[in-house]
Amino acid sequence: MQQDTPDPGNIALIGAPSSAGARMAGQEQGPKALRDAGLIQSLRINGHEVKDLGDIEEVAFSPDPENPRQQNLSRVGSVLKQVESKVGSALTDKQWPLIIGGDCTITIGVLAALTSHFKSLGMIYLDGDVDLNTPDTTLSGVFDGMVLAHILGKGAEELSHFGARYPLLEEDNITLFGYSPEAGGLDPVEMELLKDTIMAKYPLEEIKDAAQEDAIKALEDLESKVDHILVHFDVDVIDQEDFPAVDVPHDPGLKLKQVQEALKIFLKSDKTIGLVVTEFNASRDSDGKFANQLVDLIREAKG
Repeated sequence: MQQDTPDPGNIALIGAPSSAGARMAGQEQGPKALRDAGLIQSLRINGHEVKDLGDIEEVAFSPDPENPRQQNLSRVGSVLKQVESKVGSALTDKQWPLIIGGDCTITIGVLAALTSHFKSLGMIYLDGDVDLNTPDTTLSGVFDGMVLAHILGKGAEELSHFGARYPLLEEDNITLFGYSPEAGGLDPVEMELLKDTIMAKYPLEEIKDAAQEDAIKALEDLESKVDHILVHFDVDVIDQEDFPAVDVPHDPGLKLKQVQEALKIFLKSDKTIGLVVTEFNASRDSDGKFANQLVDLIREAKG
């Protein structure tokens, strides 16, 4: 099992153009939009070496009425296998993976690759929601509302047992940062689960104007527990006034500047070994404004 941390200056860019786990099409257009907005050039200007490993197969959402509680399960599973393979190749070459999606189920595939290389692994879940539903509790049947539950080993077996380790992560190695109960996206069952979880919790209402301070504390706490960290960045953590190009805009959410500050802190850590960017719906960005904003945010945060 590899223990060397990938070189943060040697980035492997991986596109995951899939909305298979989403509630509508559009997120599959995200990787192309970010490349067109100059993501690779921006990172290179910052001094990073960037190798573009290309995209997995593009998959757009389509309704799955025969499986209303677990829509497109097989298609999601296929996407995860491809993501796991590409991330695994990057890690073998000691490259630092930057995965751009795509719906947030892709993080399961990323973690499957990472846990094959690193024993002591944690995750910062920078997200407007907590994604703790399962097919038994979901109201929508879409898997991007069930991601964290499956990472913790609950739900559909094909996803909850994905990868070589079960569960992929334990609760005490996960930090929730920026989720917004006030936005109305958390279901009652998720609110109940949050009461008992031992995951570190930094909800929006507690962060308020202290994003930097809370990000430093959150990072230090997780660093004390694990040797390596993945940052999951779901762009719907950003307030809809600043960034509406998502499937489910959040009001309230963290301001764009707050997210940039927190992300910069998380990515500066020597223990951070990758970043997943998810839930950007490029079909809601006709003039490319928000793709450009997201590229600037990633460039500034990566340093």
